[in-house]
Amino acid sequence: MGRFDDDIQEMIALLKDRGITDARILRSMATVKRHLFVPEPFTNRSYEDSALPIGKQQTISQPYTVAFMTQVLGVKAGDKILEVGTGSGYQAAVLAEMGAKVFTIERHIELLSSARKLFDKLGYRIASKAGDGTVGWNEFAPFNGIIVTAGAPDVPQPLLKQLDDGGKLVIPVGDLETQNLLVVTRNGERFERKEIYGFKFVPLIGKMGWTR
Repeated sequence: MGRFDDDIQEMIALLKDRGITDARILRSMATVKRHLFVPEPFTNRSYEDSALPIGKQQTISQPYTVAFMTQVLGVKAGDKILEVGTGSGYQAAVLAEMGAKVFTIERHIELLSSARKLFDKLGYRIASKAGDGTVGWNEFAPFNGIIVTAGAPDVPQPLLKQLDDGGKLVIPVGDLETQNLLVVTRNGERFERKEIYGFKFVPLIGKMGWTR
């Protein structure tokens, strides 16, 4: 038995109780060791359903938020997914474990460097770069899915343009205090929006996001 086995099982049970039904997400989150992505002082709390600080005024999202956003994104194996806000690297690892081709952008070099080391150590082939995620990664567009892990004042237009037909963008939009999760589905040149209430994220900083 590993040190965190019971904690992992409790986390998975809680996710099921809160409505996470996709078995592939549950399997991925049981496999990806969250404690490796959490800084040392908080390791014992790795599998709690809460956001935890990772430095640079950033957080690793609570497990339910990771699972919920992944579920509404509707990820399939082989999908090309852009993540805006690498942070600890945990969300990208969960997507990669599900068989997605992951491209992730982070503006903090130190966080990106730490995440890259973990990706290498765990054997995940994830494309990553430092930069402004609000303008996307045009070189590899279009994407089947785009997931933004920070709260924006509005949906960045470049991200909509980089979405494949039938693809989904999941992004928290609101003010600096609370956001609602927007799920935007592209149908040709039309974008259908669905809003889910009551989330809180760190601010999305960038040309198409908040200024500092």
